[in-house]
Amino acid sequence: MTPKDQVLKVWGELACFTRPELKVERFSYPVITPSAARGIYDAIYCKPKEFRWQITKIELLSPLSYIALRRNEVKENVLVSAVEKWMNGSKEIVPIWADGDRDLTGSDEKGRTQRQTMALKNVCYLLHAEIRPWPGSEDRLQGLEMQFRRRAANGKCIYQPYFGCREFPAYFELIEPDQTLAEPFSINIGNLGWMLYDVFNLSEPYDLSTWEENNHNLFISLFKPVVSNGVLVVPPYESEEVLKPERRER
Repeated sequence: MTPKDQVLKVWGELACFTRPELKVERFSYPVITPSAARGIYDAIYCKPKEFRWQITKIELLSPLSYIALRRNEVKENVLVSAVEKWMNGSKEIVPIWADGDRDLTGSDEKGRTQRQTMALKNVCYLLHAEIRPWPGSEDRLQGLEMQFRRRAANGKCIYQPYFGCREFPAYFELIEPDQTLAEPFSINIGNLGWMLYDVFNLSEPYDLSTWEENNHNLFISLFKPVVSNGVLVVPPYESEEVLKPERRER
């Protein structure tokens, strides 16, 4: 059975798809990355052991516009395992302090830093994606597609989708097959260099139970995008156009 095209219209006031080569300041790619687009679909419907999302095409529906922001960011990260223990009550909640307070933390050291962000503003995209079942779940393709469409049509999501940073929420609408689609904004971008494709190995299911033990299962892949008349065609993950690292033994 051939997967059907699942189309979402997504929009928001701000977005930042950070270029990985910039270590300190955040500077956004001019267009959403396949990884961020997949994250929006995952936020609506995700079953990692049964299927993955393959982004096939991205259409730009708004002009390219940047805005400079200066934001406070905390220096520490919260571990997934710690959150699970907080939720089940097996460990006391330990907050991340933005500012040092000797009475609370025993230190005057600040836990935040200011960073410059060049973000996109007033973004709007048409995202195209397909469900790719893992071996053993191929016969469930139609049911998986129906479940996604039902959730997306009703505005349901596992968590609020976002554009690169969680403080930049993404709003979405399911586009029906017979619905009239807006024309992409006429723009051509031919030299974006290497763009992040994804941070997971999309050739196999990722195991959340070994998330931290396997360095968050990171498997960075890249590709060279070309935006033609407002449309970015995303090559399949298996394509030679997608640069992948050498396979690591776990």
